[in-house]
Amino acid sequence: MTAAGWAELALFVAALLAAARPLGAYLARVYEGRPCGLDRVLGPVERALYRAAGVDPAKETGWKAYARAFLAFNAVGFVVVYALQRAQALLPGNPDALPAVAPHTAFNTAISFVTNTNWQSYAGESTMSYATQMLALTVQNFVSAASGLAVLAALARGFSRREADAVGSFWADVVRGTLYVLLPLSFVLALVLVGEGVPQTLEGAAKVEVLDPAPGADGTPVREQTVARGPVASQVSIKQLGTNGGGFFNANSAHPLENPTPLSGFLQCLAILLLPAALCLGFGRMVGGKKEGLALLLAMVVLFVPLLAVVAAAEDRPTPALRHPDVAADAANLEGKEVRFGVAGSALWVTATTAASNGSVNSMHDSLSPVAGGVAMALIQLGEVVFGGVGSGLYGMVVFALVAVFVAGLMVGRTPEYLGKKIEAFEMKMASLVVLSPVATVLLGTAVAVSCEAGRAGVLNPGPHGFSEVLYAFSSAGNNNGSAFAGLSAGTPFYDVALGVAMWVGRYVPALAALALAGSLARKKRVPAGPGTLAGHGPLFVALLCAVVVLVGALTFFPALALGPVVEQLLASR
Repeated sequence: MTAAGWAELALFVAALLAAARPLGAYLARVYEGRPCGLDRVLGPVERALYRAAGVDPAKETGWKAYARAFLAFNAVGFVVVYALQRAQALLPGNPDALPAVAPHTAFNTAISFVTNTNWQSYAGESTMSYATQMLALTVQNFVSAASGLAVLAALARGFSRREADAVGSFWADVVRGTLYVLLPLSFVLALVLVGEGVPQTLEGAAKVEVLDPAPGADGTPVREQTVARGPVASQVSIKQLGTNGGGFFNANSAHPLENPTPLSGFLQCLAILLLPAALCLGFGRMVGGKKEGLALLLAMVVLFVPLLAVVAAAEDRPTPALRHPDVAADAANLEGKEVRFGVAGSALWVTATTAASNGSVNSMHDSLSPVAGGVAMALIQLGEVVFGGVGSGLYGMVVFALVAVFVAGLMVGRTPEYLGKKIEAFEMKMASLVVLSPVATVLLGTAVAVSCEAGRAGVLNPGPHGFSEVLYAFSSAGNNNGSAFAGLSAGTPFYDVALGVAMWVGRYVPALAALALAGSLARKKRVPAGPGTLAGHGPLFVALLCAVVVLVGALTFFPALALGPVVEQLLASR
């Protein structure tokens, strides 16, 4: 890769870290209910929403009531998204007269967008009407991300409060997250994307005259092409900022109308990791431990940067099939890539979208080399905590921090502490649920899929690569990522239902365990740090946290990875 390519990767990391600090401070003010600069404009809207919903934002609840509100809100969202898909043929906002979505596809899509996974087993421009794209999918892009932010805010209050029963108001947290965080950021990004050439229109598909007519199936020259368009920019902006990832078009962020320029690609990729990075610093401010928040961010960066370099280096060489004396030894693997983004832009996106639970793609992951594909899969399997989803990534990393201090406590023979709270049996049980429930979902789902005829029927590639496609699909669903190797025929009743269940477990079991943690921690007293306490910051803590994340991922998934990308790489190297 050229020096310009490496410079692009370095510029991305620098821009991300520079933007995280001010945004983190802003996020802390939003969730602490302090003035954030937009109150004069959005305050009346916020109060009107509370009055319309009959919500008292000052009335806080314990974690169980908070969890019930979280589940009820998401259940209603599921029903609405499913109903809109099934009824879209009868509704306005359908200029291309698309039919109703099939029941199993509607079921999978409803769970997918409500859980912030945004796995797509359909082609967006030829399946979903404008009304469905806006009222169902785009709305869920906002509120599913806001739900993740709300759970994180409740967990932060669990650490910051002393002997308290309440962890906040779910309804106030969702409203403030949507109104003060997601809407302003997505509005600005959408305007920039429109300026870069992303469509934003309610008109139907455009008919354009082709420059070079070619014979059609009947031999007659085709002189006209239908180009899909629609309210694209508004969905793309929040799909990236909310770590959603669902594309308006089937080609997702590789589509020239969804991601037309290198600048739009850089900004969208930056948007994927912007909120997850800023939340680390915001969390530190909320719990009264700025150094601890910075340590969490540094741990993510320490894990992210080397893996980014590995993906870039792996894709900057020809595939084994093209290693030939007539092929340049330094030829990059450009199969499945947009040449306008090149290796650097594609490798950056692959790493960012799998590090975060975003799932959007600007290249074909199925065409990655075994090493790069294995890294992308491993990033998902680490639990989506290397940045991860909005809110969910950080509360997952905080849980790994609890495991790290628990291990350190065992080493010195004392009760572990983190952020002034003792970590005892209940907290470790909930931490185990957060870490192990997605693992069990992925491995059991993969085992069932490769063991039954309906699962094997969707595998288009034999051997280890076909196994990798199934393992990647369940890893993506169980960890709420949403990307795919795409060599798997996943739009079948079996995969739509199986992956839908995996997405449900992967979202709600960890979220409920995190809320239970918040309730338990809020009731505890703060304890002063003693001589045997492992500080939640500094090089030792960052190193231990990174080691725990990697070891848990390695111990749980390496046997499965050995059957897929590891074997594939060994076979390719013969």
